Amino acid sequence: MAFVVAIVAVAPLRAEAAHRSEMVSQLLFGETAEIIEGGPLLQTGTFTKIRCSNDGYEGWCQSAQLANIPDEMMMRRSNALMPDYSNPLLLNGAKMQVPFGASLALFQTQQLSLSGLSFKYEGNTFIPGAISFTPESVKHVAALFMNTPYLWGGRSVFGIDCSGFVQQVYAYFNIQLPRDAYQQAEMGTDIGFLAETICGDLAYFDNKEGKITHVGILLDAQTIIHASGRVRIDYIDQAGILNKETGERTHQLRIVKRLV
Repeated sequence: MAFVVAIVAVAPLRAEAAHRSEMVSQLLFGETAEIIEGGPLLQTGTFTKIRCSNDGYEGWCQSAQLANIPDEMMMRRSNALMPDYSNPLLLNGAKMQVPFGASLALFQTQQLSLSGLSFKYEGNTFIPGAISFTPESVKHVAALFMNTPYLWGGRSVFGIDCSGFVQQVYAYFNIQLPRDAYQQAEMGTDIGFLAETICGDLAYFDNKEGKITHVGILLDAQTIIHASGRVRIDYIDQAGILNKETGERTHQLRIVKRLV
């Protein structure tokens, strides 16, 4: 079993081994994965099929955006994250910016060396779960993503989709969620009425065929923050989401779940 780490700010994960293929998810800097097929790593023009360590998601990533990890390094990795909206570090002496939630799992000190690459990070570090899952903390973390553009398969403040947004906010509290909304909807306890909800509960929405296609975080019984066009706050009632600006009914409510 061989493992790799993302060495760029955001590494697209695609359905097939081609740049034109659909982006199904992303690896953020420092996140790790298991190699399934392909390579060699760091070579331009090739793709490697991987399985993400955090959620088991599979896809094809550019080999040039990955580096091998020694087994012993995987064994002693932490769950530390980068806490700021954008975090500067040095790659072979040149500055790069990585997004909120990028991983410091392999950094034992401020320095990290992999496959001839030298990384240096002198910024702040956050340990998931260090703060409690309270209405105030949930609102604070979710607000960091406000107005982030919607991006199918996105998982960062540079571009994010609905389930990626929920996954990233919950990860801040050391709660690991699956990648897709329909997978997340299988977790937690059902809440029958919006009036019974609390901040941090998750609302799921379905399409005309009854498939769950959207998710958002309830701020209270009347408002929801979600990624739709951009990360935004809208009204919600028992029927679904109402766009705050236009009054348009945009999503049909299917179920509300409590995970914490």
